[in-house]
Amino acid sequence: MSLEELNKLSRDKAFEELFKCCGSTDWARNLADFRPFKDKQELFKLSDMIWISSEMEDGLEAFSHHPKIGDLKNLEKKFASTKEWAGGEQAGVNTAEHQTLTELAEGNKAYENKFGYIFIVCATGKTADEMLLLLKARLMNDPTTEFRIAMAEQNKITHLRLEKLLA
Repeated sequence: MSLEELNKLSRDKAFEELFKCCGSTDWARNLADFRPFKDKQELFKLSDMIWISSEMEDGLEAFSHHPKIGDLKNLEKKFASTKEWAGGEQAGVNTAEHQTLTELAEGNKAYENKFGYIFIVCATGKTADEMLLLLKARLMNDPTTEFRIAMAEQNKITHLRLEKLLA
């Protein structure tokens, strides 16, 4: 879809398309309301502005719209509307060794138990081993630091998905 096409969508349809990029209702609604965008730079600037001012609930809602790293079975079922995007983003786990996938599953469980939400990482271009190292390192963070990192990772994912939407 082009930027012009996004600008011409109904508010509800624009919300629906933007929500695929970031699963925060407030973010998608607010960004849809800023249309029309004069160019992609304005779209990304407004996206960042909205995300930076988001509340914790917005982040948690967005996080809940991602499959766990390496959970490709869940990706197929629960995340059908974004499975192609997320599958490509998590391509690094497709060739991972069984031990790495097992450790990712265990790390995901530990992370979720500690922080109360899934491990969010912009997985594009990362191998499963790299994601596992990041997961282990981030498990050492305090909750406030980790939430800031997760929000920044979500924003990176949103940028990639906005690019895919406009491709």
